[in-house]
Amino acid sequence: MNHLIELSNVNKYYSGKSVHVLKDVSLTIDKGELVAVTGSSGSGKSTLMNIIGCLDVPSTGRYELLGDDVMKMSEKKQAYIRNREIGFIFQGFNLIHALNAAENVQLPLIYRGVPPKQRRELARKALKMVGLEKRMTHKPYELSGGQQQRVAIARAIAAKPPIILADEPTGNLDSASGEIVLEALTRLNDIGKTVILITHDDKVANMAKRKIKISDGRVVV
Repeated sequence: MNHLIELSNVNKYYSGKSVHVLKDVSLTIDKGELVAVTGSSGSGKSTLMNIIGCLDVPSTGRYELLGDDVMKMSEKKQAYIRNREIGFIFQGFNLIHALNAAENVQLPLIYRGVPPKQRRELARKALKMVGLEKRMTHKPYELSGGQQQRVAIARAIAAKPPIILADEPTGNLDSASGEIVLEALTRLNDIGKTVILITHDDKVANMAKRKIKISDGRVVV
């Protein structure tokens, strides 16, 4: 069986080899899974997320994404994958405050060269999917934290990537807003998206169908 994501004996060093962050990490994630990567602060889960998202590469080991060896890819090919195959959701939302919700959602589509009319329609559909079709013209400062995170989710899914990578998606939210965001991510998984949650929150991890625990740079579950 070909896995969507497969890491084999991945190590990540910084400062030469003096800082060993990931240690012989091996794991697989299949298409359509909802997986939580858990661990305490400093465990290595953010570094693992960066590698899975092609924001960084292993120092040693092998990483195959969609059947391709990431370490043999050009920077151009990695950028293509980040733009086309992975939707990123960050704890800090990363919205442009001068732009309204629809314009924020359209940004990745501009980089893809999607025509303006199609961009607007894709943004509208994505915002509708997260329940914000009536907030399309609102700027981030006119939205609650939960609504801003849902705009970030809409931005991640507008281009219809097969993989959603969410880094502490409820970390800055109150419990009620967090529940809404988690429901949106669950719905994305229900329609076939592969969703990977990076979290230290047990409540968030428990909604996943599978957990991968990182401790001191190693997979322990």
